[in-house]
Amino acid sequence: MKPDSYYITTPIYYVNDRPHIGHAYTTVLADVLARCQRLFGHDTWFLTGTDEHGQKVQEAAAKLGIDPQLHADNTVVRFQEAWKRLGIRNDDFIRTTQPRHKAIVQEILQDLYDRGEVYRDEYDGWYCVPCERFFTEKDLVNGNCPDCGRPVQRVREANYFFKMSQYQDWLVEYIQSHPGFIQPDFRRNETLGFLRKPLQDLCISRPKSRLSWGIELPFDKDYVTYVWFDALVNYISAIGYRRDDAAFARWWPAIHLIGKDILTTHTVYWPCMLKAMGLPMPRTVFAHGWWMMGSAKMSKSLGNVVNPMDLMERYGVDPFRYFLMAEMVLGQDASFTEEAFIRRYNADLANDLGNLLNRVVSMVGKYCGGRLPAPQAGAFVAGPAAELFKQVAEAAAGLKASVEHFTLSAGIAQVIEAVRATNRFLETQQPWTQARAADPGPLHTTLYAAAESLRVCAGLLMPLMPGKMAELRAALGMENAMTVNPEELTKSEVLNPGVPVAAPGALFPRIEAPVPEAGEKPAPAAEAKAEKKAPPPGTIGNPEGIITYDDFAKVQLRTAKIMSAEAIEGAVKLLKLSVLMGEERRQIVAGIALYYKPEELIGKTVVVVSNLAPIKLRGVESQGMLLAASKGERLRLVTVDGDLSSGAVVK
Repeated sequence: MKPDSYYITTPIYYVNDRPHIGHAYTTVLADVLARCQRLFGHDTWFLTGTDEHGQKVQEAAAKLGIDPQLHADNTVVRFQEAWKRLGIRNDDFIRTTQPRHKAIVQEILQDLYDRGEVYRDEYDGWYCVPCERFFTEKDLVNGNCPDCGRPVQRVREANYFFKMSQYQDWLVEYIQSHPGFIQPDFRRNETLGFLRKPLQDLCISRPKSRLSWGIELPFDKDYVTYVWFDALVNYISAIGYRRDDAAFARWWPAIHLIGKDILTTHTVYWPCMLKAMGLPMPRTVFAHGWWMMGSAKMSKSLGNVVNPMDLMERYGVDPFRYFLMAEMVLGQDASFTEEAFIRRYNADLANDLGNLLNRVVSMVGKYCGGRLPAPQAGAFVAGPAAELFKQVAEAAAGLKASVEHFTLSAGIAQVIEAVRATNRFLETQQPWTQARAADPGPLHTTLYAAAESLRVCAGLLMPLMPGKMAELRAALGMENAMTVNPEELTKSEVLNPGVPVAAPGALFPRIEAPVPEAGEKPAPAAEAKAEKKAPPPGTIGNPEGIITYDDFAKVQLRTAKIMSAEAIEGAVKLLKLSVLMGEERRQIVAGIALYYKPEELIGKTVVVVSNLAPIKLRGVESQGMLLAASKGERLRLVTVDGDLSSGAVVK
């Protein structure tokens, strides 16, 4: 493989399955990594596909009374349509029933047989029909399949075997001397642990008397190829092995993304097969974790599999893709809940990224006639704008490193932190104050710098959310909004001053209320309201001091940053505060003068009741109320734990 080329694969998915969140995660991850490599200027090829042979396909087709090939043709569209709706941009989709694949499998088998790598022998052991695998007695767990836990069958028959055992010592040495081959590290240790036991030869055939749906052995017409030997070959048959030497040399070796449940086949069977063929090993086999519902893995048998189509319909494709990538630390398991989705969506996308775009566009419209202003000369060499862009450029470098080291969620977090830094930059520079100055230079520099930061952050997030980020970049006046050149990610002053800037509407509308679980229909409005119960005898309405959820829901709490504070003449306890909620300035009168000096309050982010009707205190209008806690002689304002932009909704 050329140094600047990148070949990435997903497992090929069993055609009898329906796409669920596990399939969606692996495929979106591969798509995002491939798009990132293209973003950074690397020649990239992305392969996915379907595994279409085996006993389960044959049995399903028999139940329907149709040919197995027709059954595969009917069911493969589930994956093809799902990937299209998920925005997957794969370069190839391979099916193991395609002639281009079957011919290569047969040629490999014939070559291995001719060289004595494959032999015929009697087999007496345990067979799991759902997994289509043989196991020895010691492999079984409580007499059942060690993989799926279901009963196994005793089978005695003649079969063909690949001499996998002769490669055990070589494989152990290779794994130990190539630490990047199996990732994460603990999966490498898992494979090495498996290899501490004597490695058995691999049965690579099934008699047609028991299973006819498979690739026929070229040297024995009474047998078909074991589905796992057949399936693994897809990674090389798809890129020209034995057909196009130049294409194969261009792309191989690959980076394989897999789920941790197929670690052994990809880190033991596959390397031994490649070694016997005389081919280089894959660059990396990366095994990611599972999506969990609570403490249980999502599985069809447990009935807790989340359908990605339901989530896309509810939230949109781009936010769903973003959540999958940002939420799971690569290699670890992750817990899926809709509450977690809403929390991350509102925090990262609605409050931070979407709010930043709205602020920039709104202020360019208000102060610059809707056209992007030009920055002051040298603004990106030194000063606040230069410091901001330095952090944005560091985020670009961080994302690139995270892709190379399979720490994608950390790289995404760094980009979102650059977005938050831009929001802080606006609060510090105060363009609403700069707009009152005679010299428009500082104002123009501030707004241009914020737009530049948005441009780069949107470019970095394009692999995750191609549709939404194209909208964002178009809102900044970029003509080719979908195209991101690698050099523009670290280059400043790319946006053209004078271009019209226009808001695309709410890019990420905030999700204000929980939604029904996947598969449930929202209750009609009349039924959704809680049933009202008669009050207990002797009370009017609710018991004293008790309010309903509906009562509490009327109160709107938001964060606000205190910009100025001063005493009110003649009032001992009152201070007049000017606070910033998002882009809105308000005046609040608070009875905290005995506990805080005005200068102590500047810069604090506090919590405000934002929908309180204005009142006058000592003749001064108050447009809200601060939240505070008191005990005895002490009083402390309710503030936010950690950095959070003003205007955020408190829930």
